[in-house]
Amino acid sequence: MTTVGSLAVALADAFLAADRWLRGDLVASGGRVLGVRRRWLWPVADAALAAYPRAPRDRPRELAAFLANLALLAEVVGAARQRGHTVAVRARPVTPTRTVRRPWSTPVLDDLADLARLLDVTPDQLDWYADRRAMNRRADDQRLHHYRYRWTVAGRLIEAPKPRLCALHRRLLAEVLGPLPVHPAAHGFVPGRSAHTFAAAHAGRAVVVRIDLAAFFGSVPARRVYGLFRTAGYPEPVAHTLTAICTTRTPAAVLRAAPVDLPDRVWRLAALRGGHLPQGAPTSPALANLCAFRLDRRLTGLAAAFDVDYQRYADDLAFSGELPPRRVADLLAAVTEVVRDEGFRVHTRKTRVRGRADRQLLAGLVVNERPAVPRVEYDRLRAILHNAARTGLAAQNHAGHPAFAEHLAGRVAWVGHTHPGRAAKLAALLAAALASPQT
Repeated sequence: MTTVGSLAVALADAFLAADRWLRGDLVASGGRVLGVRRRWLWPVADAALAAYPRAPRDRPRELAAFLANLALLAEVVGAARQRGHTVAVRARPVTPTRTVRRPWSTPVLDDLADLARLLDVTPDQLDWYADRRAMNRRADDQRLHHYRYRWTVAGRLIEAPKPRLCALHRRLLAEVLGPLPVHPAAHGFVPGRSAHTFAAAHAGRAVVVRIDLAAFFGSVPARRVYGLFRTAGYPEPVAHTLTAICTTRTPAAVLRAAPVDLPDRVWRLAALRGGHLPQGAPTSPALANLCAFRLDRRLTGLAAAFDVDYQRYADDLAFSGELPPRRVADLLAAVTEVVRDEGFRVHTRKTRVRGRADRQLLAGLVVNERPAVPRVEYDRLRAILHNAARTGLAAQNHAGHPAFAEHLAGRVAWVGHTHPGRAAKLAALLAAALASPQT
């Protein structure tokens, strides 16, 4: 028996298969699908043309949903049932989706075949990595899972895609997500921006307010990621598949292994149970930034209203300026409301308000005067390098880093950034450690 929904889908396919997006062509195509040109097809075509001045070739599902909500279609199906008949669908034309608009210079992906070619996979492999059968969430055999899972001591769930899926993520990051613009206030995981640019915007301020977002990646639901891909112009099937590849649902066994003292445990596990961005996937930081665009825009406007500056580094929100205590309380309340309205949550126990007399710390950098690593971290690294020059690098590798020399070089670059004096001393000590006979 034909339902309103199935009839709407058939008519949507028929309309999109019409030669032209004109009244007569829509009715003619609908008549071929039904086997006869019904009189009620004319007002249905009129409604579609009024709602969509141009053919929505990138969104057949949306068109079908629109037609299903027409009272006329319900009346037609209902009247047929009363007479003991059905509105028969005689044919089902299939029209490939097509990109209608490209607001940014992203690759054109008209359909799933184009996406498969971009990722260099077969259609079956694309279906597998999109997890159409929900094997990642339901299968007990971990070989059928797309991710490896690990709960950290801090209560974060690391969901790292396995090598082949990780390679697909990296390609999507470079070719699909790279051209999409992020908000100027976002500094984490953005080329040309860093923890230092984030912190520099708040250096030398009277008051610095740092607010942490709880479960940042897990708070970004699949529906928001889908909305982002649709905004980028991708047709519905392509946007759905991209979303399925870039998001995941955490298996029940992994959720049961969550720490019992996990803060906001019920809320966090509920978010992980649904589709969300996995922390540990290459695409997640970029997608989180893009999906937080409206949050950044609203908080930038809020900061302007309070005459302060705002920046964000991943899940760290920072505000700074001249703020008396009463205004700080008002700002915190307003930020909490905006964050909640955007689908995120403030980690209240990590909120910090620091004045000039306090140590103002952002992203691991002290910003009272200029962004700099805390002195204690500099002293600790200097001691490690000094000892390594005498005993060799291996003797100082207490944490068991697999590439300890490269790790130390990275730490030297981090600690010495924007501080030439420290950088020169540490570089000399590192050179001595590398040249040590014990190394």
